[in-house]
Amino acid sequence: MKVVKLPKSNLEGLVEELRKVGPVYAPVRKGETSYSFQEISSADEAELNYNRTILPPKKFFLPPQEPMFHFSPLKGFTPAVEDLDQPFVLFGVHSCDIHGLKILDMVFSGRYTDNAYMTRRRNGVIVGIDCTPDEYCFCYSMGTNFVDDGWVLFLSDIGDSYLVRVGTSLGDDITLAREELFDEVTDEDKQAFKSSMLRKAEMFKSKVDMLGLPEIMDLEYESEVWDEVAGQCLSCGTCSMVCPTCYCYDVVDELSLDAQSGVRKRRWDSCLFWEYSLVAGGHN
Repeated sequence: MKVVKLPKSNLEGLVEELRKVGPVYAPVRKGETSYSFQEISSADEAELNYNRTILPPKKFFLPPQEPMFHFSPLKGFTPAVEDLDQPFVLFGVHSCDIHGLKILDMVFSGRYTDNAYMTRRRNGVIVGIDCTPDEYCFCYSMGTNFVDDGWVLFLSDIGDSYLVRVGTSLGDDITLAREELFDEVTDEDKQAFKSSMLRKAEMFKSKVDMLGLPEIMDLEYESEVWDEVAGQCLSCGTCSMVCPTCYCYDVVDELSLDAQSGVRKRRWDSCLFWEYSLVAGGHN
């Protein structure tokens, strides 16, 4: 794997090159501790030292709501006019979110391929970056704190520079197009990378023992703990919205006031909604 070094002072040049691929979206500070992927025009707008965004990157590939097709008595069915075939860049995606996208890929590219999702995935360019875990992060227990594919470039902070791993031919093209931005990696840089990885591994405070967990869940199916947990649930569905791997959606028809036209949409759904899976308008 090709590895180069990017001085942080040259980050703006990298963003300029990425913008030639398509619009660049990066984590932007929205509050004291809130971040959201938004389009940027300059590296200064991005907040790369963030913990997590309000919504995961899945929103770019599976939007919260999107039209499927339009319909009317006269025209019948017409495809929703939406140009999906446009490249874009997600800059600063954490390894855990990349793992989440890989799980969604298995769902939407399986027996029945979701064309809208897969088209966006083919056009989405991922530039990853490592993170500094807080007390709530548990990706180390899940083995998702490191990812070796699913990105074109991956940046790791080593002080005044980023160690940049090149994952695809597009990533190689980007580094070759702006060779002046990058330096060769030294032995000191490699040691700084190793030290950083070890230090961050020790920062994980939340531990989840995964040994035999599926079997334990089956054995404790009738446990009273589920009643305790369910009693605290408000059925708001927020946990599903912010989850990087939840993908359930509902399909609804919206009619015009004169009932002469309409649009069928799909929108995020959650198994935590009380009306989830109910039919006939809730009459079931």
